Amino acid sequence: MELTTIHGIYLLFILLIITVMIFRRDPSLICMIGIFTIALVATESLIHSVGIIFYSFVYTLRELLGTVMIVCVIVAMSRVLTDSGVNEVMIRPITKWIRTPSQAYWIIGFTMMVASFFFWPSPAVAFIGAIMLPVALKAGLPALGVAITMNLFGHGVALSGDFIIQAIPSLTAKASGLTVEQLVSASIPLVVMMGVITTVVAYFLIMKETKSGGIQLPIQSLKKQETEQKKRLNWRVKLLAVSIPILFLLDIIAMRIYRLKGEDATALLGGTALLIVIITICFCYQEKRFQRITEYLLQGFKFGFTVFGAVIPIAAFFSLGGSGIERIMGNVLPTTSQGIVNDLGAVLAYTIPFNESIGVLASMLVGVITGLDGSGFSGLSLVGSTAKLFAMTMDANTAQFAALGQIAAIWVGGGTIIPWALIPVAAICGIDPIELARRNLFPVLIGLCATTGFVIILG
Repeated sequence: MELTTIHGIYLLFILLIITVMIFRRDPSLICMIGIFTIALVATESLIHSVGIIFYSFVYTLRELLGTVMIVCVIVAMSRVLTDSGVNEVMIRPITKWIRTPSQAYWIIGFTMMVASFFFWPSPAVAFIGAIMLPVALKAGLPALGVAITMNLFGHGVALSGDFIIQAIPSLTAKASGLTVEQLVSASIPLVVMMGVITTVVAYFLIMKETKSGGIQLPIQSLKKQETEQKKRLNWRVKLLAVSIPILFLLDIIAMRIYRLKGEDATALLGGTALLIVIITICFCYQEKRFQRITEYLLQGFKFGFTVFGAVIPIAAFFSLGGSGIERIMGNVLPTTSQGIVNDLGAVLAYTIPFNESIGVLASMLVGVITGLDGSGFSGLSLVGSTAKLFAMTMDANTAQFAALGQIAAIWVGGGTIIPWALIPVAAICGIDPIELARRNLFPVLIGLCATTGFVIILG
């Protein structure tokens, strides 16, 4: 396989990006310089190279637009349900089952996980935490324990798999050359393994310290957001609280019957969420309904583009490793090339004595490193690209490598280890985010080691 200067530059900037992430710096600047450098070498035109930086962003946004939109819509829906009081009615029956610290830990955790699958964890934190925290405190589970279970089940288990909305696996799959279905299928046993080990270890640690009085942290006064209607529990709110879960259940049934996957499944969920926004506003608000619909959609768009804004430059660089370079720059590689990543993988297969265990460990470490920026999203393109590279080198299962890297990136950077990623949960529960990160560290490390060993055993 013939390697060119472009291959060398691409590999050099991957190493630079990893180095920058190790030192907890944003790699966006390095990615943009990398795009410009590759474009300059490939086109030998300064003007075209400058334009390619912008066009690579446009290309990447076009590829990710469906993913960004579903997140925006889901967030808009969750804000409407929170402000209208519908979410409180939906959660209330569950609170009747919480009588002991153990019940509080597991019930709040599983509730958070289910809600996060449909709404994503950040929006789910607000309404679940506000409603269930007082119930948990009354049952004897400290605020720190509530934060840990919400964090591990939401930003850990649910977000690392993202089986319903599929925004996370879409990012990883695009970079690894897989379909979303392949990646989700490979990630299910790994998400289960990681989730079981981590949450069980955390549970025993929390129960031990709770009994000994080791985590009796003071709880700050929790201020519930009041709406214009003060969340009156009228028949409309109750009807919506019953109807919304049924609508999503019907979506899942429709996906099974009509075999909707990927973008089709996402479109169904997104359309349902938009209908819920419209219906909830029409039912629960008497004035300025048209204006409110726009306001909530703008809130969703603001959140979505804020989250994915940091992803665009990084994903744009890594899109050059696959078919994106041809679409962005034209035919700049040799005719025998199968793409930069594929070419590098083929060369590594003949020059470096990789084995599968080393490849699995390397995929996990890349995920951990990329998660150090505190977002979890920004490194998924790198996770997918390197998983493809490692798997090609040893003729292994790309989906397993990518799924493991994705899990590591989300658990570390998506909100369970890095303190600045824990602020929403910590704020709701009135605790120190650094203390929450410290308590999460041991269970998450145990889970990562166990899951990595599980992948090695699976072969």
